[in-house]
Amino acid sequence: MSNPLRLTRTRRAATVLAAGAAFACLPAVAQASAVDLGTAAPFVVLGGSAVTNTGPSVLSGDLGVSPGTAISGFPPGIVNGTVHDNDAVALQAQSDLTTAYDVAAGQPVTSDLTGQDLGGLQLPAGAYSFSSSAQLTGALTLDAAGDPNAQFVFEIASTLTTASASSVVLINGASPCNVYWQVGSSATLGTTTAFKGNVMALTSVTLDHAATVQGRALARNGAVTLDDNVLDGSECGTSTTPPPATTTTPAQAPPASRSTIATRKGTATINHPRSEMLTSCTSGFTATVRGRMIKRVVFTLGGKRLASRTGSPFGVYVAPGRHGIIRARVTFEDATRAKTLSLPYRACAAAVRHPQRGPSQFTG
Repeated sequence: MSNPLRLTRTRRAATVLAAGAAFACLPAVAQASAVDLGTAAPFVVLGGSAVTNTGPSVLSGDLGVSPGTAISGFPPGIVNGTVHDNDAVALQAQSDLTTAYDVAAGQPVTSDLTGQDLGGLQLPAGAYSFSSSAQLTGALTLDAAGDPNAQFVFEIASTLTTASASSVVLINGASPCNVYWQVGSSATLGTTTAFKGNVMALTSVTLDHAATVQGRALARNGAVTLDDNVLDGSECGTSTTPPPATTTTPAQAPPASRSTIATRKGTATINHPRSEMLTSCTSGFTATVRGRMIKRVVFTLGGKRLASRTGSPFGVYVAPGRHGIIRARVTFEDATRAKTLSLPYRACAAAVRHPQRGPSQFTG
């Protein structure tokens, strides 16, 4: 006669083993991998047929086109980098862009978002696909969960379109350098959209009026069209222009009339401010920060990032007719605390500010 207690234990053990086997068969969640842009990395804008600009757009990174030769609208657009008009550099960059595009398109998919609006979503790192077009209305939040190397890849079979005033928000260490938008047709960023990441479009990329991109706009075959935009790829190292050579001043006793700042390289002095005015109302002006031991200056206007500078001259072009407050966040090579310069101005006024005498003291 069988033992009921023994049969019960045997059945429980079999159930546990079966459950374990079932979980063992579940596929691992796909993780997005980094996309290497190769020689396309220094470009903040790269077009296939043309690059056209209207208004005082500011590009912090290189500008190029290949195999087309049409680059127009610079000036009034400003390029804080190198322009490559169908030269060998642009040709190779397009080749590497094609490779990167294919790598992004071939990533194992974490989740299929076809038919969903990206607005209102909060997504962890991964690869997300759309079998047709993708739409962003409102804010999309990308959460790196504390991993600065977290990768986000969007594989879009057709078009990418954002509504006016939409945005991509990065939290918990997410970087725009690690966000890739592989677009099977064309991308259009609506008016005042605040976008993050690297747009790689098979056909064209269009930025409507005052849209901003922290990352890159790269088109393989068609044109990149700009309209008073700010594109900043400096966080991702988008510059082939070598930084200016710097020299280290040996430590020495400063004059009694100057303040000193203790640094690992000796002492540094910060001069008194002085103003320079422009008389032209049609050419705009360049807001410039000068001083000693400056490491980085980040310029913003009306809360929108204009440019980031890590080498002298620390300046940014401001178009004529604008007015408001330019803010310059200054960090130093030594132990000086970072400070923010506020530069209010009216149209046609030059905005030039210098660090004031004394450690980290500024006046506007």
